[in-house]
Amino acid sequence: MPQVWEPEASRGSHVPFIAKYHYQILVLILAIGTFTAFGPRPEGLSLEGQRALGVFVLCALLWVTSLIPLQITSILALTLLPMLGALPERDGIGPAEQAFRLFGNEAVFFILGAFILSAVLVKCGLSTRLTSIVLHTFSRSATQLRNAIFLFCAFFSCFMSEHAVAAMFFPIVARIVSALGLKPMKSRFGMSFFFALAWGCVIGGVATYLGGARNPLAAGIYSQATGETISFTHWLKASFPLVVIMLFVALAVLNLLFKAEPVDMEAAKKMLDRDREQLGPASRQEWGVGILFVLTIVAWLTLQNIFGLATIALFSVALMFIFRFTDWATVERSVNWGIILMYGGAIALGSTLSSAGTSAWIIDELLGEASLSPTMTIIMIAAISLVLTEFISNAAVVSVMLPVAISLAQVQDISVVAITLAVALPSGLTYTLPMGTPATAIAYSSGFMPMREFLKIGPIMGLISLGVFAGVATYIWPLMGI
Repeated sequence: MPQVWEPEASRGSHVPFIAKYHYQILVLILAIGTFTAFGPRPEGLSLEGQRALGVFVLCALLWVTSLIPLQITSILALTLLPMLGALPERDGIGPAEQAFRLFGNEAVFFILGAFILSAVLVKCGLSTRLTSIVLHTFSRSATQLRNAIFLFCAFFSCFMSEHAVAAMFFPIVARIVSALGLKPMKSRFGMSFFFALAWGCVIGGVATYLGGARNPLAAGIYSQATGETISFTHWLKASFPLVVIMLFVALAVLNLLFKAEPVDMEAAKKMLDRDREQLGPASRQEWGVGILFVLTIVAWLTLQNIFGLATIALFSVALMFIFRFTDWATVERSVNWGIILMYGGAIALGSTLSSAGTSAWIIDELLGEASLSPTMTIIMIAAISLVLTEFISNAAVVSVMLPVAISLAQVQDISVVAITLAVALPSGLTYTLPMGTPATAIAYSSGFMPMREFLKIGPIMGLISLGVFAGVATYIWPLMGI
């Protein structure tokens, strides 16, 4: 898998102010967390709930600032919960054992399996071959080529981590734009190729559990809170209208705001032809990986209720090794293992907030006697998620918001599935700031457009996304029984 960019969960803070005052901010955060956990206990909150709240505040501040890598923050949560008494002994099970049981959630192992499958798909060259074939097919005009990049990024992001898709496409797009003779900072049409790359990854990434680990993270927190699961098919059914509408909207924006310019299409076609010739015939490994990947997706769609997503994913991983489609060295290099730590700790913290009564207390304090309709509550949660994800990792948004949102749904008798989707789907739709998602950061790194272009167009796309989500949640989801 391309290693140019790492997911945000693996990086520390990239904000200069925070990096400069690292220790001062760390001391302040520790002080706030300690006071919350051990200061005067708010009325209506149990002792365990106060300790859990302290850990939550500490981790939320560390997630927001990225003062330390996100996965280390999750490890900190996993250790502090039993140490501070947020998980008292229950039914003979000690606090530490409870914490590590929460870490071993099915979603964590599904994420692991999905990441390995995605890594093998990229490493064997199959994804590059498919990319080359499709782009060659749609190279009759520069506009058609750009639109193909957008749609193919979206398609691949349904089945692979969006940051991996962006990293895979970036050098291809950069070479195409160069071959077309489009100039950095001068050609608006050239800018649109990188917007197409980023937007395709962002929109396609919310469609299934495979597009970004925040999706199974949300499903894991939901499962831990309710004892139920959101099937692969159910998630796809709920996200499908949003994704399809946003694909049409984004294509319309690309075609309206970025008009085609005179370019050298022959140079781009020759480049794509050279790429295809260098690939040669498909190998046994590519065929095997492709067939197994398709069968895995079919199994997720049809057998999830029997075996579970994680079991199917890990069985497919085992078959990859049995048939020698990959080796451990490849997997070890290609999978970001810190992601697993990040999501395991986040799920454990979310479950503790619920069981200790902290989430319910937060909801009561925030809303008091306020009464919103279920639809308005869902849209409000979606709006907060969409705004937050421009400034912090979407995984952190899910980790911080979802436990509280689920308690809100339970208190107000709102569909917990709908509220989970209201956090998870908008948290993936980030278009403005590079810190929002690696796909945007990769597009910005091209040097083809200044930040003001993102600041002009990103908020518009965000508002459109929120409006489309509100329409889908209000008029389409009820017809689906969500």
